Parts: sequence; C-alpha cells; structure tokens
Amino acid sequence: MDTKLEDFKLRFAEINDAPLILELIRELADYEKMAHEVVATEEVLIESLFERKMAEVVIGEYKNAPVAFALFFHNFSTFLGRPGIYLEDLYVKPDMRGKGIGKMMLAFLAKLALERNCGRLEWWCLDWNEPSIQFYKQLGAVPMAEWTVYRVHDEALAELAVKFDG
Repeated sequence: MDTKLEDFKLRFAEINDAPLILELIRELADYEKMAHEVVATEEVLIESLFERKMAEVVIGEYKNAPVAFALFFHNFSTFLGRPGIYLEDLYVKPDMRGKGIGKMMLAFLAKLALERNCGRLEWWCLDWNEPSIQFYKQLGAVPMAEWTVYRVHDEALAELAVKFDG
C-alpha cells in the first residue's frame, strides 16, 4: 500500500515473511534490553500468525527494503461492546527513525481500526522509553495511569490452570 511518505509502503506480512518478522522481533527485543526473553521461532510464528491467525503483521518498506513492522490483534471492550486493536509491537530500525515511519504505521492502524468498526487502538510502552512516550503523546495518545498490567506466565500459569481440573 502506498503511503504519504515518499518511497515508503506498507504491506500485510505473508507466510514467507516469518524469518524477517523474527529478525525484527529480535532487533526490538535487543533495543528493549529483553533479548534474553525471545523464545519465538519461525515455526511458532508461522503457526500463530498464518495458520491460527492469532495476530496480524504489517511490514513497512522503504525503497523496497523492510525497515519496520507492527504486530497487532483484536481485543474487545465490554464497555464499548466493540472490538479494538491492540498493538503488541511497533518497531522502526534505528537508522530510519525520525522520518515519519512510526507515525505512518500508527496512522494506518488507526484507519484500519475505524474501517473494522473498532472503538480504540491501544498499546503498552516501557516506562523508561521517554522518546516513545513523547512521540505517542504528540499523536494524542494518553497514558492509562489508573491501570496496572498483571501477568501470569511460566510456572504460575501452569499452576493456575491446574486449579481448574482440581
């Protein structure tokens, strides 16, 4: 898809993009100082993204070279009674930052949210990532200061699941 940025296009990822998606995920994790947490594989991405269709990926290309990605999925607001788009990851390669690529990708997701009759577009941001926080605020995003994210994973997830079966 053409964008308003010269030489920058967006496209939905295809199954043969699994190695590229994993490479970009690893770059993002390295930036976020979380590389040790990446356990995803190409096979897992193929199953989750293209076979089970649990999430979608948009690839940003500058002069036909991949420079960014956004991975997102639908959630649901019971209060709105409508779906939303949850942006799990947005990554722009460091040498391509400051060119409007991140803004264009978020604008595309906002447009997609409206086309899909979604009530909102939302994401998390690490507290220390001040450049991103300022960028998001300039776009009109507001932090949800009254909410705390909770997570159950690894052994705690297994232990909780066992409680269902007794």
